[in-house]
Amino acid sequence: MNVFEVTKGDSPLILAMPHTGIYVPDAIAENLNEEGRMLRDTDWHIEKLYDGLVPQATIVRALFHRYVIDANRAPSDESLYPGQNTTGLCPTTDFDGNKIYLSGREPQKEEIENRRTNFHAPYHRALDREIRRIHDQFGVVVLYDCHSIRSLIPYLFEGKLPDFNIGTNQGVTCAKQMESRVMGICSGANGYSTALNGRFKGGWTTRNYGQPEENIHAIQMELSQSAYLQSKVVPFDYSPEKAAGIRPHLKDILEDLTRQALEISKKG
Repeated sequence: MNVFEVTKGDSPLILAMPHTGIYVPDAIAENLNEEGRMLRDTDWHIEKLYDGLVPQATIVRALFHRYVIDANRAPSDESLYPGQNTTGLCPTTDFDGNKIYLSGREPQKEEIENRRTNFHAPYHRALDREIRRIHDQFGVVVLYDCHSIRSLIPYLFEGKLPDFNIGTNQGVTCAKQMESRVMGICSGANGYSTALNGRFKGGWTTRNYGQPEENIHAIQMELSQSAYLQSKVVPFDYSPEKAAGIRPHLKDILEDLTRQALEISKKG
């Protein structure tokens, strides 16, 4: 089975989707407990939410679940948020801090390395190839990392998460104007709340690839699932009505980022 899929586009924009996959090999699934097998921490229906918004964009999507290995964590397993509760490269708990493996069945060093080699590395090789292809064509790339999460997770953050959570690692992973324009669109979206570099500042994808000085700009968008899901519990149904409210704002963001990148490209 392919562990990722790529849809090639003809614009400077890449949509990365590291957490929408639900594939778990049988050899791993048999070690998960009941909680783990629910796959609760999936970025549910993100691929559907963004479908068709900007047809010219390239999409790189992981097909494996984050419980196999987290494609948005550093391969070294270095914490992205030192001192805060989080999950690692091969998570052993869910976002509520509950164990996801049967007792004594957690992955050990050799197994973690196998997963890194067979899942994490191929996904990032594919992403890196697309970044290089687009950069060669346009001289500029905008990597937009698509995520979502439940709005209430006390183990990870206090209170209710805003609807739009923009991450640029304190402004270092993209041009300041891009960050400002995305923030402006989100702040102007009536009925939705916004945070910039709050609890989510951008994961490893954003921090690793974002090199604005080389015209590779990276932004993470962490959406609250309450903004587009019917239910944040099983069966995690998609809400067409809610999605219809937020999709126009996402479209505005992606189209604006593409326009900015094309302006940079024309200037050479």
